[in-house]
Amino acid sequence: MRALLTTPGTASGLSLGDAPDPVPAANEVLVDVEHVSLNHGEVAFARAPEAEPGAVHGWDASGVVARAAADGSGPAVGSRVVTFGLGGAWAQLRAVPVGELAVVPDDVSLAVASAVPAAGVTALRALHRSGPLLGRRVLVTGASGGVGRFAVQLAARGGAHVVALSGRGAGLAELGAHEVVSRLDDVGPFDVVIDNVGGPQLVRAWELLEPGGVVQSIGWTSGEPATFPPYSTVGPAKSLTAFRMGTDLRTDLEYLTGLIAAGELTADIGWRGSWLRYDEAAKALLGREVTGKAVLDVE
Repeated sequence: MRALLTTPGTASGLSLGDAPDPVPAANEVLVDVEHVSLNHGEVAFARAPEAEPGAVHGWDASGVVARAAADGSGPAVGSRVVTFGLGGAWAQLRAVPVGELAVVPDDVSLAVASAVPAAGVTALRALHRSGPLLGRRVLVTGASGGVGRFAVQLAARGGAHVVALSGRGAGLAELGAHEVVSRLDDVGPFDVVIDNVGGPQLVRAWELLEPGGVVQSIGWTSGEPATFPPYSTVGPAKSLTAFRMGTDLRTDLEYLTGLIAAGELTADIGWRGSWLRYDEAAKALLGREVTGKAVLDVE
């Protein structure tokens, strides 16, 4: 099969080449992949020195089931599915456990569905772990990206007063943000912060957090250190929580794609093109030029 392989020394850390077809385990389906979506973390890792040369990377993919799971679980051949896994997405074929996929509603395109797994489930689970949202003030940093745009919508849906922080705020008010700001001046305090940026912005968000509040640290796209002033962590109890999305995405994928089918959630695709243009897509994503998600069409 053809696949995007990790290739140290290239601009994107990737190249299009050949890889062995995956061999599904008994609880896995084999999927003919039609679309993949890119995430900042996985693209950055593909360029890292520790990336394994020749590996098939990627988390999010959608397509059609070519072979059902041998143990009889999961969807039948021909089902349209969206899938997640820590690797193996950026290829023509993908073997994926039935617990990490969901059948895509007929009213949702596979391209849109591919944008959901890592970004949508991260936003959903980070908000769930922050407690009840009704009437609370929620700050979403990096709000114009894939996770941020899902988080804005889901927090507003939960009854929160949502403040979206982004230098590219177009469209965020339409998604449910009550305030759209480019700096953390004259805003706050907040009960919940969904932080995807890290660095000095994380320190400032901590300063604006109410007693009893929580910062969910879901990413660190700034690449900058966060230096907390002395005694800034001494005072009324509040929390800075490390976050990892985890696995077993099926139920959450069903919920999110169901909201999209009902017109109650939007998966914004800010860049789309052939996977032959992977270098262009990776550069745009890492350069923060993409609003929402970048999606590659597999050929």
